[in-house]
Amino acid sequence: MATAVKASVLHGARNLRVESRPLPTLSPTDVLISIKSTGLCGSDLHYYTHFRNGDIQVHEPLTLGHESSGIITAIGSPSVSSDYGLNVGDRVALEVGQPCEACELCCPPDDAGPPGNYSGEKGGESGGKGGESTTTSRYNICRAMRFRSSAKGWPQFPHAQGTLQEVVAHPAKWCHKLPESVDYTLGALAEPLAVAMHAAGRAGIPSPSMSSSRGAARVKILVFGAGAVGLLCAAVCKSITKGDAIVMIADIQADRVKFAVENGFADAAVVVPLPDKRPETIEEKLEYAKSVAERVKGAELLKGLGGQVGEVNVTFECTGVESCLQSSIYVTAPGGKIMIIGMGNPIQTLPISAASLKEVDLLGVFRYANAYPKVIELLASGDPHLPDLSKLVTQRYSGLESIPMAFDMAARVKDNEGKLVLKVMVDM
Repeated sequence: MATAVKASVLHGARNLRVESRPLPTLSPTDVLISIKSTGLCGSDLHYYTHFRNGDIQVHEPLTLGHESSGIITAIGSPSVSSDYGLNVGDRVALEVGQPCEACELCCPPDDAGPPGNYSGEKGGESGGKGGESTTTSRYNICRAMRFRSSAKGWPQFPHAQGTLQEVVAHPAKWCHKLPESVDYTLGALAEPLAVAMHAAGRAGIPSPSMSSSRGAARVKILVFGAGAVGLLCAAVCKSITKGDAIVMIADIQADRVKFAVENGFADAAVVVPLPDKRPETIEEKLEYAKSVAERVKGAELLKGLGGQVGEVNVTFECTGVESCLQSSIYVTAPGGKIMIIGMGNPIQTLPISAASLKEVDLLGVFRYANAYPKVIELLASGDPHLPDLSKLVTQRYSGLESIPMAFDMAARVKDNEGKLVLKVMVDM
């Protein structure tokens, strides 16, 4: 049996090396996973490009990657099978955040117990039975969270190494069994899809039955940003509402907007025009944001829906761009919600009075909690309202040696053939 594994290790900005590491040892509740597919995330790209992610500085060589799926090659003890229903040969999606499981966020007073066993039953799909979560745990914002490929939490040390390596040892409770119909690619997409599912949950996106019981008009949903996360937010909303909501997407890239409409992610779309002159003053910035909001409200719905978009009930802001968050406030209807998903400039100027006068709620979204069982269920459901998520994977690379090229591609808008770059996947 091999005693060492290979890993892609970041030593500085754009300085990736393939190195050998000792084969990880397993605790009684761990599984050993051979990584098969890993999607590259924007946060990974920031670390690769700058050796930091915003204010979060890397303090030691770091393996990137956290959107992964793989196959179990060993288990730490028989309790892994009896307690979590996992065995050698099972294909799994990895939930890579490991909270403390003891604080008030991980175990709120009204919760039945620590996170990990979402259904209250042992065994079965998704590291438990799957389906609806029975926990109110908000472990995603646990102060002691250790998240693979992230340097967040310093001075906690060492960093939690990422999944761009041949094998990893991972707690069984944070592994979610993949049904036969869900391949490794979709298993890797489960991680960003969990972000979208968590955001939709915090937004309170209604099912058709909820909407009809209120006698409400069709919910209008806007997504700023037609990258992978924005498209996944749109897809989740399509599925939850069974196509009953009107979903619109806006982006500065015309090809991304076109992709969203042609592949069923959106019912309306707007290409956001860049200003002729970069706004400098607060007044100029807000005027530009208002003009973008008006452009969105005046957009025409796809044929068969009729009319213009108008104000929206929920906005998913997935860009992190200041002007998009400003526009979100202007375009969201009174009593609506804005989900802040994109991580951009940490200090932004916002028209708070405009939000307050309309009682528009601004809600932060950070990663996910209790979302994986619902995500796995959705991926296996064959839901006709869910767009084909595999189309989001636009470029693929194979092997650890190809990872620098994969990151360079992930930084681009289009590849050498003019094909759109949305999600770059590394296969092992």
